[in-house]
Amino acid sequence: MQASSQTVRKPDQAAPGLLLDLEERIWRRRALLLPAAVYLGVRALGVVVLTVFAALHETSLLSRIAAWDGEWYLKIAASGYELGPVPDALGHPNPHTPRAFFPAYPFLIRILAPAFGFPAAALVVSLVAGLAAAYGLARLGRLVRGGSRRAGYLLVALFAATPMSVVLTMAYTEALFCALAVWTLVAVLERRWEFAGVCCLGAGLVRSTALALVVAVVVAALCALARRADGGRPLVALALAPAGLFGYLWWTGLRVRPESGFEAQLSTWSDLEWQGWRTRFDGGVSTIRFVAEVVTRSDSAMSVLTVAVIFGALAGLALLARRETVLVVYAAGVAVMVLGSSSLMHAKPRLLLPAFTLLVPAALALVKRRTATVWWVCSGVALASAWFGAYALTVWKYAI
Repeated sequence: MQASSQTVRKPDQAAPGLLLDLEERIWRRRALLLPAAVYLGVRALGVVVLTVFAALHETSLLSRIAAWDGEWYLKIAASGYELGPVPDALGHPNPHTPRAFFPAYPFLIRILAPAFGFPAAALVVSLVAGLAAAYGLARLGRLVRGGSRRAGYLLVALFAATPMSVVLTMAYTEALFCALAVWTLVAVLERRWEFAGVCCLGAGLVRSTALALVVAVVVAALCALARRADGGRPLVALALAPAGLFGYLWWTGLRVRPESGFEAQLSTWSDLEWQGWRTRFDGGVSTIRFVAEVVTRSDSAMSVLTVAVIFGALAGLALLARRETVLVVYAAGVAVMVLGSSSLMHAKPRLLLPAFTLLVPAALALVKRRTATVWWVCSGVALASAWFGAYALTVWKYAI
């Protein structure tokens, strides 16, 4: 009788275990899909609003998402850097102007172009890279001090709704760079130095903002070597991290100034930026003048919004100051490069997009709020970002 009783009870005893296992599987699937769902949901809202604005202003959606820098990347993807003499900022033909654009993004477009066509391939690269960035941010939100799974999801939402996040769904390099940058930072925090070095190398082939990432990785690796925590493995990151950026700068100088010395070749890219777009590092003089002009005289909505983003970035940097060193160094590096440059002032909200670690304090603060509050805040930010991006691409008549 005892054996019979045990036989009868086994299914009942197993049921709670099966239910728990099923619940765990469901939760894991939700956790796997949620970063993508959050990112795509916010970006879909931005695309819908941009579509409406494009229709109101009698322009096409495709022409907007492939405008300005997108046109350059598509041309380079199709024909390489030898585009012939191209007018620079002064209207002078310059055959080397295309080399101001880094090669990784047009290279990926060219690989996918036979299957999708060039414009669609550019958007596919941005889409996949944006999703990779979302999963990296979800992980970063769990790794930071005081972080959690929920903080990671909120970080994804805030990133997707960053001012000028519309470029994440354009033929621009921001999505690809942010994906490589966030996984570099994740790898550093997890002390996977080899992976950090490879990702940083790749980021250096995407855009010059990689300099901030290189500095952050170098600082983190030197600190690890000083602590003797990971043996000689940080040396791998020290060797790989700068290779992509400085390799491309050197290669550009070699193509443009083959007879010059090494230092002159490294500075060639900066010279092309100055010749083509009147962009160079001036210590922030141009930005200060712009802010002062806007605060005292400007009646342009785009100018006011740009200044608001600048102040917001500075506030975020102050709040980030006590977080992990690698995050602070990276964000500070991006801020110094962007705000210390004489580049197009109204492009600064876009150029600040890679400083996504500035969003960490906001994500951690939202974790402590009620769910309803979080929904209202995230929805409001997403709507504001969607409007800002649509306005910048359709109403504003100048490059961003």
